[in-house]
Amino acid sequence: MPNGREPGNTQTGSYVRLRVCLPATMNASNRTIGLGLVTASGCLWFLACTPFDLSLLAWVAAVPMLLAIDRAPSLTGALLLGWWAGIVETAGGFYWLIDTTQRFTDFPWIAAAGVFLLFCAARGIIFLLFSGMVYSIRRRARADGAGGGRAPMALLAPLGMAVCEFIVPQIFPCGQWITQAWHPLVIQIAELTGPYGVTALLMTVNGALYDLLSRDRAAARSAIAAAVVLAAALGFGAVRMHQVDDLIAHAPRLNIGLVQPNFAYTADGEFSREEALRELSALQEQSRRLVRSGAQVVVWSEGSYPVALPRDFSVDFPSDSPAMIRRGFDTPVIIGANTFEPGQDEAFNSALLLDGSGQSVGRYDKVKLLAFGEYIPGIDLFPWLRNLLPAGTGRFKAGAGPGIMSVNAGDGRTWRLGPLICYEDLLPGFVSDVGKLHPDILVNLTSDQWFGAKTEPWEHLALSVFATVELRVALARSVNSGISALIDPNGRMLERSYANDPYRDPRGSDGLLVSAPKMQGGHTLFVAWGSWFPCLCAVALLILAAQAFRKSTG
Repeated sequence: MPNGREPGNTQTGSYVRLRVCLPATMNASNRTIGLGLVTASGCLWFLACTPFDLSLLAWVAAVPMLLAIDRAPSLTGALLLGWWAGIVETAGGFYWLIDTTQRFTDFPWIAAAGVFLLFCAARGIIFLLFSGMVYSIRRRARADGAGGGRAPMALLAPLGMAVCEFIVPQIFPCGQWITQAWHPLVIQIAELTGPYGVTALLMTVNGALYDLLSRDRAAARSAIAAAVVLAAALGFGAVRMHQVDDLIAHAPRLNIGLVQPNFAYTADGEFSREEALRELSALQEQSRRLVRSGAQVVVWSEGSYPVALPRDFSVDFPSDSPAMIRRGFDTPVIIGANTFEPGQDEAFNSALLLDGSGQSVGRYDKVKLLAFGEYIPGIDLFPWLRNLLPAGTGRFKAGAGPGIMSVNAGDGRTWRLGPLICYEDLLPGFVSDVGKLHPDILVNLTSDQWFGAKTEPWEHLALSVFATVELRVALARSVNSGISALIDPNGRMLERSYANDPYRDPRGSDGLLVSAPKMQGGHTLFVAWGSWFPCLCAVALLILAAQAFRKSTG
Protein backbone atom coordinates (compact mmCIF):
# COMPACT_ATOMS: atom_id res chain seq x y z
CA MET A 1 0.00 0.00 0.00
CA PRO A 2 1.25 3.55 -0.69
CA ASN A 3 1.48 4.51 2.96
CA GLY A 4 3.06 1.19 4.01
CA ARG A 5 0.12 0.32 6.27
CA GLU A 6 -2.66 -2.23 6.24
CA PRO A 7 -6.25 -1.20 6.90
CA GLY A 8 -6.83 -0.81 10.61
CA ASN A 9 -3.18 -1.35 11.45
CA THR A 10 -1.20 1.33 13.24
CA GLN A 11 2.20 -0.21 12.58
CA THR A 12 4.64 1.20 10.03
CA GLY A 13 6.34 -0.31 7.04
CA SER A 14 9.14 -1.87 9.09
CA TYR A 15 6.50 -3.88 10.90
CA VAL A 16 4.96 -4.92 7.58
CA ARG A 17 8.31 -6.23 6.36
CA LEU A 18 8.26 -8.73 9.20
CA ARG A 19 5.14 -10.16 7.65
CA VAL A 20 7.32 -11.51 4.85
CA CYS A 21 8.68 -13.94 7.41
CA LEU A 22 5.40 -14.67 9.18
CA PRO A 23 1.93 -14.16 7.63
CA ALA A 24 -0.21 -11.30 8.86
CA THR A 25 -3.20 -13.42 9.81
CA MET A 26 -3.11 -16.35 12.18
CA ASN A 27 -5.09 -19.10 10.55
CA ALA A 28 -4.82 -22.71 11.69
CA SER A 29 -1.65 -23.27 9.67
CA ASN A 30 0.05 -20.17 11.03
CA ARG A 31 -0.93 -21.06 14.58
CA THR A 32 0.80 -24.37 14.01
CA ILE A 33 3.91 -22.47 12.92
CA GLY A 34 3.78 -20.39 16.07
CA LEU A 35 3.41 -23.49 18.22
CA GLY A 36 6.33 -25.09 16.43
CA LEU A 37 8.49 -22.02 17.00
CA VAL A 38 7.91 -21.88 20.75
CA THR A 39 8.36 -25.65 21.01
CA ALA A 40 11.71 -25.25 19.27
CA SER A 41 12.71 -22.56 21.77
CA GLY A 42 11.79 -24.77 24.71
CA CYS A 43 13.86 -27.62 23.29
CA LEU A 44 16.84 -25.38 22.57
CA TRP A 45 16.80 -24.08 26.14
CA PHE A 46 16.91 -27.46 27.82
CA LEU A 47 19.45 -28.83 25.35
CA ALA A 48 21.70 -25.89 26.27
CA CYS A 49 21.52 -26.99 29.90
CA THR A 50 23.43 -29.74 31.65
CA PRO A 51 23.55 -32.74 31.21
CA PHE A 52 23.20 -32.08 27.46
CA ASP A 53 25.56 -29.09 27.76
CA LEU A 54 24.99 -27.67 24.28
CA SER A 55 25.46 -24.28 25.88
CA LEU A 56 25.96 -22.31 22.66
CA LEU A 57 22.30 -22.92 21.86
CA ALA A 58 21.33 -20.59 24.71
CA TRP A 59 22.53 -17.62 22.66
CA VAL A 60 19.85 -18.29 20.01
CA ALA A 61 17.26 -20.31 21.94
CA ALA A 62 14.81 -17.44 22.51
CA VAL A 63 14.71 -16.24 18.89
CA PRO A 64 11.97 -18.64 17.67
CA MET A 65 9.82 -17.80 20.70
CA LEU A 66 10.26 -14.07 20.12
CA LEU A 67 9.17 -14.51 16.52
CA ALA A 68 6.03 -16.35 17.61
CA ILE A 69 4.89 -14.12 20.45
CA ASP A 70 5.59 -10.89 18.57
CA ARG A 71 3.30 -12.16 15.78
CA ALA A 72 0.61 -13.63 18.02
CA PRO A 73 -2.95 -12.54 17.09
CA SER A 74 -3.83 -11.52 20.64
CA LEU A 75 -2.51 -11.17 24.16
CA THR A 76 -4.11 -14.48 25.05
CA GLY A 77 -2.37 -16.13 22.13
CA ALA A 78 0.99 -14.69 23.17
CA LEU A 79 0.51 -15.83 26.76
CA LEU A 80 -0.33 -19.37 25.71
CA LEU A 81 2.60 -19.57 23.30
CA GLY A 82 5.04 -18.34 25.94
CA TRP A 83 3.56 -20.66 28.53
CA TRP A 84 4.00 -23.64 26.24
CA ALA A 85 7.65 -22.70 25.61
CA GLY A 86 8.20 -22.68 29.38
CA ILE A 87 6.42 -26.00 29.82
CA VAL A 88 8.58 -27.64 27.15
CA GLU A 89 11.78 -26.14 28.60
CA THR A 90 10.86 -27.30 32.10
CA ALA A 91 9.83 -30.78 30.96
CA GLY A 92 13.18 -31.32 29.26
CA GLY A 93 15.11 -30.19 32.31
CA PHE A 94 13.05 -31.75 35.09
CA TYR A 95 11.84 -35.02 33.55
CA TRP A 96 13.46 -36.87 36.45
CA LEU A 97 10.64 -35.69 38.74
CA ILE A 98 8.36 -38.44 37.41
CA ASP A 99 10.75 -41.16 38.55
CA THR A 100 11.42 -39.38 41.86
CA THR A 101 7.69 -39.08 42.59
CA GLN A 102 7.12 -42.75 41.84
CA ARG A 103 10.08 -43.87 43.93
CA PHE A 104 9.13 -42.13 47.13
CA THR A 105 5.34 -42.10 47.05
CA ASP A 106 2.72 -44.70 46.28
CA PHE A 107 1.65 -42.79 43.18
CA PRO A 108 1.07 -44.81 39.99
CA TRP A 109 2.83 -43.64 36.83
CA ILE A 110 -0.15 -41.62 35.60
CA ALA A 111 -0.44 -39.73 38.90
CA ALA A 112 3.31 -39.04 38.96
CA ALA A 113 3.04 -37.72 35.42
CA GLY A 114 0.18 -35.48 36.53
CA VAL A 115 2.29 -34.02 39.34
CA PHE A 116 5.10 -33.48 36.84
CA LEU A 117 2.81 -31.63 34.42
CA LEU A 118 1.54 -29.40 37.22
CA PHE A 119 5.14 -28.59 38.10
CA CYS A 120 5.94 -27.76 34.48
CA ALA A 121 2.83 -25.59 34.18
CA ALA A 122 3.74 -23.71 37.36
CA ARG A 123 7.33 -23.04 36.31
CA GLY A 124 6.17 -22.15 32.80
CA ILE A 125 4.59 -19.04 34.33
CA ILE A 126 8.02 -17.41 33.99
CA PHE A 127 7.70 -17.58 30.21
CA LEU A 128 3.98 -16.77 30.30
CA LEU A 129 4.60 -13.49 32.11
CA PHE A 130 7.57 -12.72 29.90
CA SER A 131 5.47 -13.19 26.77
CA GLY A 132 2.69 -11.02 28.14
CA MET A 133 5.12 -8.21 28.94
CA VAL A 134 6.83 -8.34 25.56
CA TYR A 135 3.62 -8.60 23.55
CA SER A 136 1.83 -5.81 25.44
CA ILE A 137 4.68 -3.31 25.27
CA ARG A 138 5.51 -4.04 21.64
CA ARG A 139 1.90 -3.85 20.47
CA ARG A 140 1.01 -0.73 22.41
CA ALA A 141 3.84 1.33 21.01
CA ARG A 142 3.40 3.11 17.70
CA ALA A 143 6.36 3.50 15.38
CA ASP A 144 6.97 7.05 14.25
CA GLY A 145 8.60 8.37 11.16
CA ALA A 146 11.98 8.61 12.82
CA GLY A 147 12.09 4.92 13.59
CA GLY A 148 11.30 5.25 17.30
CA GLY A 149 8.35 3.76 19.12
CA ARG A 150 8.56 0.09 19.79
CA ALA A 151 11.23 -0.99 22.22
CA PRO A 152 13.83 -3.17 20.48
CA MET A 153 13.91 -6.79 21.58
CA ALA A 154 17.61 -6.37 22.45
CA LEU A 155 16.41 -4.12 25.29
CA LEU A 156 12.99 -5.55 26.13
CA ALA A 157 13.90 -9.26 26.22
CA PRO A 158 16.69 -9.04 28.84
CA LEU A 159 14.66 -6.75 31.07
CA GLY A 160 11.59 -8.95 30.88
CA MET A 161 13.28 -12.31 31.46
CA ALA A 162 15.43 -11.07 34.36
CA VAL A 163 12.34 -9.69 36.10
CA CYS A 164 10.23 -12.81 35.50
CA GLU A 165 12.93 -15.16 36.80
CA PHE A 166 13.21 -12.98 39.89
CA ILE A 167 9.53 -12.61 40.79
CA VAL A 168 8.12 -16.07 40.04
CA PRO A 169 8.58 -18.44 43.01
CA GLN A 170 9.99 -21.89 42.22
CA ILE A 171 10.27 -25.12 44.19
CA PHE A 172 13.61 -25.84 42.52
CA PRO A 173 14.96 -22.34 41.73
CA CYS A 174 16.60 -22.20 38.33
CA GLY A 175 17.08 -19.70 35.54
CA GLN A 176 18.50 -19.48 32.04
CA TRP A 177 21.84 -18.68 33.66
CA ILE A 178 22.36 -22.39 34.33
CA THR A 179 23.28 -22.89 30.67
CA GLN A 180 26.54 -20.96 31.15
CA ALA A 181 27.70 -22.63 34.37
CA TRP A 182 30.74 -24.23 32.73
CA HIS A 183 31.86 -20.98 31.05
CA PRO A 184 33.63 -18.96 33.78
CA LEU A 185 34.38 -16.02 31.49
CA VAL A 186 30.66 -15.46 30.88
CA ILE A 187 29.45 -15.72 34.47
CA GLN A 188 31.86 -13.28 36.15
CA ILE A 189 29.23 -10.53 35.96
CA ALA A 190 27.35 -12.44 38.69
CA GLU A 191 29.67 -10.66 41.13
CA LEU A 192 27.79 -7.47 40.20
CA THR A 193 24.31 -8.56 39.17
CA GLY A 194 23.83 -12.00 40.63
CA PRO A 195 22.85 -14.74 38.16
CA TYR A 196 20.10 -12.57 36.68
CA GLY A 197 22.74 -10.61 34.81
CA VAL A 198 23.82 -13.76 32.99
CA THR A 199 20.22 -14.36 31.89
CA ALA A 200 19.99 -10.74 30.75
CA LEU A 201 23.21 -11.09 28.75
CA LEU A 202 21.85 -14.15 26.96
CA MET A 203 18.55 -12.43 26.20
CA THR A 204 20.32 -9.29 24.94
CA VAL A 205 22.04 -11.35 22.26
CA ASN A 206 18.84 -13.28 21.48
CA GLY A 207 16.89 -10.03 21.23
CA ALA A 208 19.45 -8.43 18.92
CA LEU A 209 19.33 -11.47 16.63
CA TYR A 210 15.55 -11.20 16.52
CA ASP A 211 15.77 -7.50 15.66
CA LEU A 212 18.09 -8.35 12.76
CA LEU A 213 15.85 -11.14 11.50
CA SER A 214 12.77 -8.93 11.69
CA ARG A 215 14.50 -6.19 9.70
CA ASP A 216 13.56 -3.66 12.32
CA ARG A 217 14.79 -0.17 11.45
CA ALA A 218 16.73 -0.11 14.72
CA ALA A 219 18.25 -3.54 14.11
CA ALA A 220 21.73 -2.23 13.38
CA ARG A 221 21.76 -0.18 16.56
CA SER A 222 20.46 -3.18 18.52
CA ALA A 223 23.20 -5.41 17.13
CA ILE A 224 25.92 -2.87 17.91
CA ALA A 225 24.59 -2.30 21.41
CA ALA A 226 24.39 -6.05 22.08
CA ALA A 227 27.93 -6.54 20.80
CA VAL A 228 29.19 -3.77 23.09
CA VAL A 229 27.38 -5.24 26.10
CA LEU A 230 28.71 -8.74 25.37
CA ALA A 231 32.27 -7.46 24.85
CA ALA A 232 32.09 -5.46 28.07
CA ALA A 233 30.84 -8.47 30.03
CA LEU A 234 33.55 -10.75 28.67
CA GLY A 235 36.20 -8.09 29.16
CA PHE A 236 35.14 -7.61 32.76
CA GLY A 237 35.24 -11.38 33.21
CA ALA A 238 38.78 -11.66 31.86
CA VAL A 239 40.08 -8.85 34.09
CA ARG A 240 38.36 -10.11 37.24
CA MET A 241 39.45 -13.70 36.72
CA HIS A 242 43.06 -12.56 36.44
CA GLN A 243 42.75 -10.47 39.60
CA VAL A 244 41.09 -13.27 41.58
CA ASP A 245 43.60 -15.84 40.33
CA ASP A 246 46.39 -13.64 41.70
CA LEU A 247 44.67 -13.59 45.11
CA ILE A 248 44.16 -17.37 45.01
CA ALA A 249 47.82 -17.96 44.22
CA HIS A 250 48.91 -16.19 47.43
CA ALA A 251 46.12 -17.44 49.70
CA PRO A 252 46.57 -20.01 52.51
CA ARG A 253 44.83 -23.30 51.81
CA LEU A 254 42.72 -25.66 53.87
CA ASN A 255 42.67 -29.38 53.11
CA ILE A 256 39.07 -30.58 53.36
CA GLY A 257 38.00 -34.20 53.32
CA LEU A 258 34.58 -34.58 51.68
CA VAL A 259 32.91 -37.86 52.63
CA GLN A 260 30.50 -39.30 50.04
CA PRO A 261 28.80 -42.24 51.77
CA ASN A 262 26.53 -43.32 48.87
CA PHE A 263 23.74 -44.36 51.25
CA ALA A 264 20.26 -45.28 50.10
CA TYR A 265 18.21 -43.49 52.75
CA THR A 266 14.60 -44.42 53.45
CA ALA A 267 12.00 -41.71 52.89
CA ASP A 268 10.74 -41.96 56.49
CA GLY A 269 14.21 -42.21 58.05
CA GLU A 270 13.45 -45.54 59.71
CA PHE A 271 16.11 -48.28 59.67
CA SER A 272 17.54 -50.92 61.96
CA ARG A 273 20.27 -50.54 64.56
CA GLU A 274 22.53 -52.72 62.40
CA GLU A 275 22.02 -50.45 59.41
CA ALA A 276 22.76 -47.38 61.52
CA LEU A 277 26.00 -48.88 62.81
CA ARG A 278 27.03 -49.96 59.34
CA GLU A 279 26.44 -46.46 57.95
CA LEU A 280 28.30 -44.82 60.83
CA SER A 281 31.21 -47.20 60.40
CA ALA A 282 31.44 -46.33 56.69
CA LEU A 283 31.51 -42.60 57.47
CA GLN A 284 34.29 -43.11 60.01
CA GLU A 285 36.32 -45.33 57.71
CA GLN A 286 36.31 -42.71 54.95
CA SER A 287 37.09 -39.97 57.47
CA ARG A 288 40.15 -41.85 58.72
CA ARG A 289 41.34 -42.42 55.16
CA LEU A 290 40.96 -38.72 54.30
CA VAL A 291 42.74 -37.65 57.48
CA ARG A 292 45.66 -39.95 56.65
CA SER A 293 45.77 -38.26 53.24
CA GLY A 294 46.11 -34.83 54.84
CA ALA A 295 42.58 -33.58 55.58
CA GLN A 296 42.57 -30.82 58.22
CA VAL A 297 38.80 -30.86 58.54
CA VAL A 298 36.29 -33.51 57.44
CA VAL A 299 32.77 -32.85 56.14
CA TRP A 300 29.95 -35.40 56.13
CA SER A 301 26.95 -34.97 53.86
CA GLU A 302 23.47 -33.76 54.77
CA GLY A 303 21.66 -35.96 57.29
CA SER A 304 24.43 -38.55 57.19
CA TYR A 305 24.67 -39.19 60.94
CA PRO A 306 22.22 -42.09 61.26
CA VAL A 307 20.25 -41.03 64.36
CA ALA A 308 18.73 -37.75 65.52
CA LEU A 309 20.63 -35.75 68.14
CA PRO A 310 19.21 -33.54 70.90
CA ARG A 311 19.48 -29.79 70.51
CA ASP A 312 21.66 -29.59 73.61
CA PHE A 313 24.24 -32.02 72.18
CA SER A 314 27.55 -30.63 73.42
CA VAL A 315 30.25 -33.30 73.21
CA ASP A 316 30.97 -36.47 71.26
CA PHE A 317 29.89 -39.77 72.79
CA PRO A 318 32.49 -41.75 74.73
CA SER A 319 34.55 -44.43 73.00
CA ASP A 320 32.54 -47.25 74.57
CA SER A 321 29.35 -45.94 72.98
CA PRO A 322 28.41 -47.24 69.51
CA ALA A 323 27.15 -43.71 68.74
CA MET A 324 30.63 -42.15 68.95
CA ILE A 325 31.21 -39.85 65.98
CA ARG A 326 34.99 -39.27 65.75
CA ARG A 327 36.15 -42.87 66.10
CA GLY A 328 39.77 -43.27 65.02
CA PHE A 329 40.45 -39.66 64.01
CA ASP A 330 40.82 -36.42 65.94
CA THR A 331 40.47 -33.66 63.33
CA PRO A 332 37.50 -31.29 63.37
CA VAL A 333 34.45 -32.67 61.59
CA ILE A 334 31.21 -31.15 60.31
CA ILE A 335 28.38 -33.66 60.27
CA GLY A 336 24.90 -33.49 58.82
CA ALA A 337 22.30 -34.62 61.36
CA ASN A 338 18.69 -34.13 62.37
CA THR A 339 18.35 -32.41 65.74
CA PHE A 340 15.28 -32.21 67.95
CA GLU A 341 13.85 -30.73 71.11
CA PRO A 342 12.53 -33.45 73.45
CA GLY A 343 8.75 -33.59 73.35
CA GLN A 344 8.54 -31.66 70.06
CA ASP A 345 7.20 -33.20 66.85
CA GLU A 346 9.34 -31.08 64.53
CA ALA A 347 13.06 -31.51 63.89
CA PHE A 348 15.82 -29.36 62.40
CA ASN A 349 18.04 -30.24 59.46
CA SER A 350 21.37 -29.31 61.02
CA ALA A 351 25.11 -29.18 60.49
CA LEU A 352 27.19 -29.70 63.65
CA LEU A 353 30.86 -28.83 64.10
CA LEU A 354 32.96 -30.95 66.48
CA ASP A 355 36.43 -29.61 67.22
CA GLY A 356 39.64 -31.57 67.74
CA SER A 357 38.67 -32.50 71.29
CA GLY A 358 35.20 -33.68 70.38
CA GLN A 359 33.35 -30.62 71.71
CA SER A 360 30.34 -29.46 69.71
CA VAL A 361 31.38 -25.87 68.99
CA GLY A 362 29.00 -24.90 66.21
CA ARG A 363 25.54 -25.65 64.91
CA TYR A 364 23.74 -24.40 61.83
CA ASP A 365 20.08 -25.16 61.12
CA LYS A 366 18.87 -25.15 57.55
CA VAL A 367 16.89 -21.99 56.86
CA LYS A 368 15.44 -22.56 53.40
CA LEU A 369 13.40 -25.75 53.63
CA LEU A 370 12.34 -27.71 50.56
CA ALA A 371 8.62 -27.51 49.87
CA PHE A 372 6.78 -30.87 49.95
CA GLY A 373 9.91 -32.51 51.32
CA GLU A 374 10.86 -30.75 54.55
CA TYR A 375 7.68 -28.75 54.91
CA ILE A 376 4.26 -28.90 53.29
CA PRO A 377 2.83 -25.56 52.11
CA GLY A 378 -0.74 -25.12 53.29
CA ILE A 379 -0.68 -28.16 55.57
CA ASP A 380 -2.57 -26.26 58.27
CA LEU A 381 -5.37 -25.48 55.84
CA PHE A 382 -5.33 -28.85 54.08
CA PRO A 383 -4.15 -31.52 56.58
CA TRP A 384 -5.20 -34.31 54.19
CA LEU A 385 -2.13 -33.46 52.07
CA ARG A 386 0.00 -35.33 54.60
CA ASN A 387 -1.75 -38.57 53.64
CA LEU A 388 -0.41 -38.28 50.09
CA LEU A 389 3.24 -38.06 51.16
CA PRO A 390 5.64 -40.56 52.72
CA ALA A 391 5.73 -40.86 56.49
CA GLY A 392 8.01 -38.29 58.11
CA THR A 393 7.71 -35.83 55.24
CA GLY A 394 7.22 -32.17 56.03
CA ARG A 395 8.13 -32.23 59.72
CA PHE A 396 11.11 -29.91 59.72
CA LYS A 397 11.44 -26.46 61.23
CA ALA A 398 13.46 -23.66 59.65
CA GLY A 399 16.56 -22.25 61.31
CA ALA A 400 16.83 -18.64 62.42
CA GLY A 401 19.28 -17.47 59.75
CA PRO A 402 22.71 -17.95 58.16
CA GLY A 403 25.72 -18.60 60.34
CA ILE A 404 29.48 -19.06 60.49
CA MET A 405 31.46 -22.01 61.86
CA SER A 406 34.96 -21.12 63.07
CA VAL A 407 37.45 -23.96 62.70
CA ASN A 408 40.94 -24.19 64.16
CA ALA A 409 42.56 -26.57 61.70
CA GLY A 410 45.84 -26.97 63.58
CA ASP A 411 47.83 -24.65 61.31
CA GLY A 412 47.58 -21.66 63.62
CA ARG A 413 44.79 -20.11 61.58
CA THR A 414 41.09 -19.83 62.25
CA TRP A 415 38.92 -20.56 59.24
CA ARG A 416 35.45 -19.08 58.93
CA LEU A 417 33.27 -21.63 57.14
CA GLY A 418 29.89 -20.65 55.76
CA PRO A 419 27.60 -23.71 55.98
CA LEU A 420 24.86 -24.27 53.40
CA ILE A 421 22.53 -27.26 53.44
CA CYS A 422 21.07 -28.82 50.30
CA TYR A 423 19.79 -26.32 47.75
CA GLU A 424 20.69 -23.24 49.79
CA ASP A 425 23.85 -23.04 47.68
CA LEU A 426 21.81 -22.07 44.61
CA LEU A 427 19.49 -19.44 46.17
CA PRO A 428 20.88 -16.00 45.19
CA GLY A 429 19.13 -14.10 47.96
CA PHE A 430 20.22 -16.48 50.69
CA VAL A 431 23.77 -16.73 49.35
CA SER A 432 23.93 -12.93 49.50
CA ASP A 433 22.87 -13.05 53.17
CA VAL A 434 25.63 -15.58 53.91
CA GLY A 435 28.09 -13.31 52.13
CA LYS A 436 27.37 -10.51 54.59
CA LEU A 437 28.99 -12.72 57.26
CA HIS A 438 32.20 -12.84 55.15
CA PRO A 439 33.07 -16.56 55.19
CA ASP A 440 36.51 -17.76 54.09
CA ILE A 441 35.06 -20.87 52.44
CA LEU A 442 31.51 -22.04 51.72
CA VAL A 443 30.73 -25.62 52.77
CA ASN A 444 27.66 -27.33 51.36
CA LEU A 445 26.13 -30.50 52.82
CA THR A 446 23.71 -32.10 50.39
CA SER A 447 21.71 -35.28 49.86
CA ASP A 448 20.72 -35.66 46.20
CA GLN A 449 20.24 -39.41 46.14
CA TRP A 450 16.45 -39.04 45.79
CA PHE A 451 16.71 -37.83 42.20
CA GLY A 452 18.81 -40.40 40.36
CA ALA A 453 22.28 -39.93 38.93
CA LYS A 454 21.79 -38.76 35.36
CA THR A 455 20.48 -35.22 35.55
CA GLU A 456 19.51 -33.56 38.85
CA PRO A 457 22.92 -33.88 40.59
CA TRP A 458 24.57 -32.22 37.58
CA GLU A 459 21.96 -29.46 37.50
CA HIS A 460 22.42 -28.82 41.22
CA LEU A 461 26.19 -28.67 40.78
CA ALA A 462 25.87 -26.27 37.85
CA LEU A 463 23.59 -23.93 39.77
CA SER A 464 25.88 -23.95 42.81
CA VAL A 465 28.77 -22.59 40.74
CA PHE A 466 27.32 -19.07 40.78
CA ALA A 467 27.59 -18.71 44.57
CA THR A 468 31.37 -18.73 44.32
CA VAL A 469 31.41 -15.80 41.89
CA GLU A 470 28.70 -13.90 43.75
CA LEU A 471 30.77 -14.03 46.95
CA ARG A 472 34.29 -14.56 45.52
CA VAL A 473 34.93 -17.52 47.77
CA ALA A 474 35.53 -21.25 47.21
CA LEU A 475 32.76 -23.81 47.71
CA ALA A 476 33.36 -27.35 48.97
CA ARG A 477 30.38 -29.70 48.53
CA SER A 478 29.91 -32.99 50.40
CA VAL A 479 27.03 -34.79 48.70
CA ASN A 480 25.70 -38.13 49.88
CA SER A 481 25.69 -39.83 46.47
CA GLY A 482 27.53 -37.15 44.52
CA ILE A 483 28.50 -34.92 43.02
CA SER A 484 30.99 -33.86 45.72
CA ALA A 485 33.21 -31.08 44.44
CA LEU A 486 35.46 -28.07 44.96
CA ILE A 487 34.62 -24.91 43.01
CA ASP A 488 37.07 -22.02 43.14
CA PRO A 489 36.24 -18.29 43.61
CA ASN A 490 36.19 -17.83 39.82
CA GLY A 491 33.46 -20.44 39.41
CA ARG A 492 35.75 -23.15 38.03
CA MET A 493 35.19 -26.72 39.12
CA LEU A 494 38.63 -27.93 40.20
CA GLU A 495 37.75 -31.32 41.71
CA ARG A 496 34.65 -33.47 41.54
CA SER A 497 33.51 -37.00 42.22
CA TYR A 498 30.70 -38.79 40.40
CA ALA A 499 26.93 -39.12 40.67
CA ASN A 500 25.61 -42.42 41.99
CA ASP A 501 22.09 -43.82 42.31
CA PRO A 502 22.40 -45.92 45.48
CA TYR A 503 18.95 -47.44 45.01
CA ARG A 504 19.72 -48.94 41.60
CA ASP A 505 23.50 -49.03 41.47
CA PRO A 506 24.72 -49.42 45.07
CA ARG A 507 28.41 -48.91 45.68
CA GLY A 508 30.66 -48.47 48.68
CA SER A 509 31.34 -45.24 50.50
CA ASP A 510 33.91 -42.87 49.06
CA GLY A 511 35.58 -39.55 49.70
CA LEU A 512 37.38 -36.67 48.04
CA LEU A 513 40.28 -34.61 49.38
CA VAL A 514 40.32 -31.00 48.18
CA SER A 515 42.43 -27.93 48.92
CA ALA A 516 40.48 -24.68 49.21
CA PRO A 517 41.99 -21.16 49.29
CA LYS A 518 41.24 -18.82 52.16
CA MET A 519 39.61 -15.68 50.76
CA GLN A 520 37.28 -13.59 52.84
CA GLY A 521 34.14 -13.60 50.74
CA GLY A 522 31.25 -11.23 50.43
CA HIS A 523 33.07 -8.06 49.36
CA THR A 524 31.11 -7.78 46.12
CA LEU A 525 28.45 -5.47 44.72
CA PHE A 526 25.93 -8.30 44.69
CA VAL A 527 26.35 -8.91 48.42
CA ALA A 528 26.34 -5.19 49.24
CA TRP A 529 23.29 -4.30 47.14
CA GLY A 530 21.50 -7.65 46.89
CA SER A 531 18.97 -8.05 44.08
CA TRP A 532 19.42 -4.53 42.76
CA PHE A 533 19.74 -5.70 39.16
CA PRO A 534 16.34 -7.36 38.63
CA CYS A 535 14.75 -4.50 40.60
CA LEU A 536 16.38 -1.98 38.25
CA CYS A 537 15.19 -4.07 35.30
CA ALA A 538 11.66 -3.89 36.70
CA VAL A 539 11.84 -0.09 36.92
CA ALA A 540 13.14 0.13 33.34
CA LEU A 541 10.37 -2.21 32.19
CA LEU A 542 7.73 -0.04 33.85
CA ILE A 543 9.14 3.02 32.11
CA LEU A 544 8.99 1.27 28.73
CA ALA A 545 5.44 0.13 29.43
CA ALA A 546 4.37 3.65 30.45
CA GLN A 547 5.88 5.12 27.26
CA ALA A 548 4.20 2.50 25.11
CA PHE A 549 0.78 2.99 26.69
CA ARG A 550 1.09 6.78 26.55
CA LYS A 551 1.84 6.66 22.82
CA SER A 552 -1.02 4.27 22.18
CA THR A 553 -3.49 6.65 23.80
CA GLY A 554 -1.86 9.88 22.65
